[in-house]
Amino acid sequence: MLTIGQLADYVGVTTRAVRHYHQRGLLPEPERDASGYRRYGAQAVVDLIRIKTLADAGVPLARIQALLGAEPEQFAQGIAQIDQALRRRIRDLEQQRRRIAELAAGDRLFLPDEVVGLLDELRRIGVSQRAVDLERDGWILLTARSPGQAAGLAKRSALADPEFRRLYLACDQAFDWDPADPRLEEVADEMVAYAARHRPDRPDGATLDDPVAMDLLSSQPGGTSPAWQRLLQLTSDRSQAVTGAR
Repeated sequence: MLTIGQLADYVGVTTRAVRHYHQRGLLPEPERDASGYRRYGAQAVVDLIRIKTLADAGVPLARIQALLGAEPEQFAQGIAQIDQALRRRIRDLEQQRRRIAELAAGDRLFLPDEVVGLLDELRRIGVSQRAVDLERDGWILLTARSPGQAAGLAKRSALADPEFRRLYLACDQAFDWDPADPRLEEVADEMVAYAARHRPDRPDGATLDDPVAMDLLSSQPGGTSPAWQRLLQLTSDRSQAVTGAR
């Protein structure tokens, strides 16, 4: 007869594990003998070996008790069910690993390649990281609502136009200007004139014009500034004036 410590050593588990199996009802707990020790016989050793074998194989403890008393056919069915559950878990973990690996792709995890190319181009020409982040977030919001809308993106090709690049950089720099800065009126005039010249040839999807996306972006900390608000109002007023004059 073995003490709990001897039983644990014999099977290769801890005494804590043996007590846990007692609590779970997997292994019967013998009464104490006259000397105050619990003594375990051969059956306890066999049962503990079977419990350990199943647990080491990944069988949940909640299923072990039913398997220990199952007939061969029921045992095989139970193991098959556990195997199916493990296969599903493995598939889920593999998918999770792929998603984790994709995080290394940065913006490509959230955006199509052509938009990522646009962001890279903006960085290359010297646009601030603040403006790049706003552009990125805008496209994330837009593609979430209309996944196919960014597929025909033409903004990157527009950056090949030196005038467009200059206006984009001017708008970026204007973020920190005083709202009364007279340069805002100059930029607004140039933006409206540029838009009027290129509007007929501009394909759908070339601008971020989703009103919900724009509202969300403007509500972000750093999504706008007093100077940008005034620039937006100036361009709106001038655009309406141009439209009304036609």
